[in-house]
Amino acid sequence: MLGGALALAGCTRQRVEAPPRLVLATGPDGAVFREIGSALAQVLAEKLPDTEVVAQPTGASVENLQLLAAGRADLALSSLDAIERPGSVRAVGRLYDSFMQIAVRKESSIESLKDLAGKRISLGPVGSGTEFTGRRLLQHLGEESALDERMGHAEASRRLAAGTLDALLALTGIPTDAVYDIKDQVRLINLQDEAVRLHREFLGPYIPATIPQSVYNPIPACHTFAVPNLLLAHESLSADVVEVVTRTVFTETARIVEGHPEASRINVRTGIATGEVPLHEGAMRWFREVKR
Repeated sequence: MLGGALALAGCTRQRVEAPPRLVLATGPDGAVFREIGSALAQVLAEKLPDTEVVAQPTGASVENLQLLAAGRADLALSSLDAIERPGSVRAVGRLYDSFMQIAVRKESSIESLKDLAGKRISLGPVGSGTEFTGRRLLQHLGEESALDERMGHAEASRRLAAGTLDALLALTGIPTDAVYDIKDQVRLINLQDEAVRLHREFLGPYIPATIPQSVYNPIPACHTFAVPNLLLAHESLSADVVEVVTRTVFTETARIVEGHPEASRINVRTGIATGEVPLHEGAMRWFREVKR
């Protein structure tokens, strides 16, 4: 991760020392993390032409944090709540928010979180933010008796439509194909009370929110909670390189989020709102320059 080629960066064309290889931990196949991360890696490869920028497929947030801590990733995407030791990582910036969505078939008897007891549910891929937040939701609210499985959202969507799964949990941007593709067959569980309780118990990462009807019409608007997603950088990554990454994220947004309306909310104004996770020195430098 140290040393490497020189790269041109920013309007001043300042030359910065970039590593020969830069690994960005993303997410599983079909996930927004994977697709946004892959697009970012492509644009970064242009900004750092002598650096091999690798978009590493992963299970998502939890696995990404493990890779970052082990020094096997230089950059990583993660939901804010999965970062249990905020002071141990550094943020490039806040990207967009994910919404907890629990979809069940229209004719299902499941009306609330407690009705998941004994039901077959998907908690997303192993190592994902959905798995982390879903387990926390069930454990801290006393509903741990669901028969949970680990699988990608696309597979869970197919199984829910086929009737071989009772509920799909997905912590992701809206709309997500996993719900949108079967919106005429399913409905969403209201999590208004759970959102308030989580917000009170874990200060910071959980924001009571509403999924508008326009997102999955004809499914009615649904109360739930949102969790911010951050782009993280290894603390040892040079400030010059992180400044290039930060500039790229917030000035090349249209290219990075193309085809992903859920990620179109990436902007400079909210980029510094990373909660208890401190900004990397390079990110701080860029945000300060923008504010001048």
